[in-house]
Amino acid sequence: MVGKIIVYIIVSMLVIWSLESININGIFKKGRVLQARFVYFFLGVSMIYLVTNFICDLFTTIKIL
Repeated sequence: MVGKIIVYIIVSMLVIWSLESININGIFKKGRVLQARFVYFFLGVSMIYLVTNFICDLFTTIKIL
């Protein structure tokens, strides 16, 4: 359990760092700032969840954690 929390923290930092490189201004209509922020937030949360579960399942399968 502690290992999964550590993986969540590390993956969160990496996902936030990587999402900063995306220019999402060209995707959304002008004046839709709140909607763009929600998409950005949910994209980040879903990436954090998926990557963390992948890493934990991988480590569980090969018995590291």
